[in-house]
Amino acid sequence: MTALGMQRPLAVMMRSSAQTISPNATACDAAQQMRVAKVGALLVREGICYIGIISEADLVRKVLAESLVPADILVRSVMSAPLITIDITASAHEASDVMARAGIRHLAVVEGGEVAGILSVRDLLLYFKNWGPQ
Repeated sequence: MTALGMQRPLAVMMRSSAQTISPNATACDAAQQMRVAKVGALLVREGICYIGIISEADLVRKVLAESLVPADILVRSVMSAPLITIDITASAHEASDVMARAGIRHLAVVEGGEVAGILSVRDLLLYFKNWGPQ
């Protein structure tokens, strides 16, 4: 890892091509998009604004566990909002702390007030495995 990577680990760890979905899409659409993209969460975007996130956990807990029909449920009704973010200059430990406190597995990473990517707990695990204390 470069010196810049060590100084800005979130920039290195995050997925900069974050997948997005409309709040008017269905839970079924979200699940299918997650499967195709091989991701566990989608940022919910309305126009130019990110208004929340929908994750596999949201689908399981708020749709399937409630015996709702995924094709009939809109993303906006089961997404998690507001979107929890962390600045790109934060450390991996700070990101881990935010996730733990909020009980979440995905964070939007912002740079200059704009969403630059998404960070998952899996990204953090790989980082700590490879770069943490040996």
